[in-house]
Order: sequence, then C-alpha cells, then structure tokens
Amino acid sequence: MVGERVAKRGKTRPKWRSPLWARLCAIVGCVLMVLGGGALVTTQVLVARYAGAVETKDLFGEGESGSKAEVSDIKGPLNILLVGIDPRDTNTAPLSDSIIVVHIPKGLGQAQIFSIPRDLRVEIPAFSKTGFQGGTAKINAAMSYGSSVGNGKHDVAQGFELLAKTVSKLTGIKEFDAGAILNFNGFKDIVEAMDGVTMKIDQVVKSEHLQPNGKARPRRPECADNSCEHPYIGPQKTYKKGTYHLEAWEALDYVRQRYGLPRSDYDRQRHQQQFIKAMAEQALSKNVVTNPIKLDQILRAAGDALIFDGNGHNIVDWGLALRGVAGGDMTLVKLPGKSLFVPGTKQYLGEGLEDSAGDFFASVKDDTISTFLIDHPEFLQEL
Repeated sequence: MVGERVAKRGKTRPKWRSPLWARLCAIVGCVLMVLGGGALVTTQVLVARYAGAVETKDLFGEGESGSKAEVSDIKGPLNILLVGIDPRDTNTAPLSDSIIVVHIPKGLGQAQIFSIPRDLRVEIPAFSKTGFQGGTAKINAAMSYGSSVGNGKHDVAQGFELLAKTVSKLTGIKEFDAGAILNFNGFKDIVEAMDGVTMKIDQVVKSEHLQPNGKARPRRPECADNSCEHPYIGPQKTYKKGTYHLEAWEALDYVRQRYGLPRSDYDRQRHQQQFIKAMAEQALSKNVVTNPIKLDQILRAAGDALIFDGNGHNIVDWGLALRGVAGGDMTLVKLPGKSLFVPGTKQYLGEGLEDSAGDFFASVKDDTISTFLIDHPEFLQEL
C-alpha cells in the first residue's frame, strides 16, 4: 500500500497526473549539494557530462558576463534566487509558483532558506522591456509582467529578471549571485530517481487533488471553467502524522496542499522546506553519492528540470564551491505574515509581512542571520 510507514514501504508507483507544478524549486539547492558530495565531482568527466546538460540563460538581464572566473572566486556571503513554475508554452504568461531564497554565509559551510509567499502584496518595479509601469500586486505576478517579448509570446527568463528586481526591492538584497528556474516535469524525474523520499509529516493533510490510489479526483461538472474554490469530489488521499517513505507522486502531492490547513500557504511553505531538507540529506547519503548509476540518474534528471544562471560559473562550479554544505547544515526560516483584506470587508487582497520581517532582511544583507535567529527563535521553521 502506497504511503505506509518506512517499515512497510509500498511497492506500487501510481502515475503522477496532476497538471500543476508542486512548488518545489528549492530542490536545486539539493542538486548543488549532490554535485559537491562525492568523489566523482573532481573528475573532468562530470564537468563535461553535466555542466552542459543544464540549460543556462541570462536570468538577471546582465548580458554576457565575459570570461568565466575560477571556481575559487565563488565566495560568500551568497544569495541564490530559486523560482518554480508551471510548465507552460510560450503563448502563456508564466507565474512563479514558488519563490525561495537560499543564503550562504561567508564561510560557505551553511545554508539558510526562506520562502516568500506567492500571494504577498508588494511593489513591482517598472520594467522597460515590456512597458510595465510598475505598481502593487501579488509577487507571483511579477514574472508575468516581465515576460512578454511581443507577438503574444513570453520568455520565462525575461520574466525572472523582473521577479528578481521585485525580490531585491522587497528584501534589500542588492543583487543575487545565482538563480534558477525549475519546472515540474523535470523535477518529478529527480524525485523518482531518488526512489522517493523519507520525511516527517507534522500534521494531518488531505489532498485536494488526488484519491488514495493516486488517481486524480473527479471534477465537479459546474467547475469546468476553474471558477470553483474546491472543484473536486470523491475520496481524498490522506497523509497522517509520522515519518513515512513517500513515493514521488505522494511527496509532490503532499507539499502542494494548502486547503484545509490552519495556516494555509504558510503551512505549505513549511512542508516544502521540510521536504527540501529531507531530499538534501537523502541525496548526500552514502547510497547516493557513492553510487555512480544513481548519481548519474539524479543529475541527468536535474539537467532536464533547470534553467540556471551562475553569474559566469556553471552548475558544477557551484556544486564544487558549496561542497562544504551538508543537509544538517541547512536552517529553515519562516517569515511572519498575515492575510490582508479590503478595510471593513472580507475581500481578500493577498498576504503581508509583519514589521519584524524587515529586521530579518537586514540580517540577510549583513550576513548575520545566525545571530538574528538566536535572538528571534520564532523565525526558525519547525522540523
């Protein structure tokens, strides 16, 4: 039976049928650490095989960065912007389904990760490439406002550029040292190459989208136009509290759920970060980094999932630079937020951050997050 506890691992693997990407872009951090975790990373074979397998684009609008510097020039502190999207064609404006910042302190031996709510209302800067005049909107729309390239076509890399400017304006991070876009289709292959993931489930979660057997729940006929908040009917896959080994389809389904949870998207963000940490720890286990066949499967799958901008360095360079970061060195951070409504009504506008988030962003700029978290333990994400 799928979803049983670790001692009774299921053997079936239902097909993943959800059309939505599971908001898991930060897995690229896991990929970078896998690249730095085994003896294979020192060989020219790895560089030749994987550096070219990952698609690279200019995500920050800086043009060609010139000749590539040495790997040793990747020095902390570093900030990496990771964005997950639904795979869409070029005729559809992209929306950032997940926005995560990974901060690497000066010593390059830790990673501190925080998520930005996709419904956070922010000031999106003007963007001359699309004629966008700037304004207040949910942050996940920034990519859409920045993606148009004319003739009804859209470019996710150009959209990422405006999103990066928006996140910079919000956080005060002047510029990002690397960035990546991940899509669901390739990401699913990464999880399957890992043979699923063992992780702790911290609350009962019912799937809005899938039945217990992994098949899609039927949609209400009157909800064909996506106008319903809860368009599905029938039995629901339920994830109970405890530590379980999840198949790829289960893990991706679990971390995308927010309906029915006490803190909605904030609970979902916590589950995503817990999943990231579990995947990183599993990726760095001996049965992965010392298994050439499995390592090859994971890294090849990562190549199909990523668009990467390493500021002149390829993804293998970054893996080598971050080889000192292990799964246990990852700190998960939660930002305090609240729902916003039109004054005097129940009309939902989006999410807003508490004033204390500004103090946290200042610690990111100053590379003093560890000290900040000692004084503000309420920012530590639950494991």
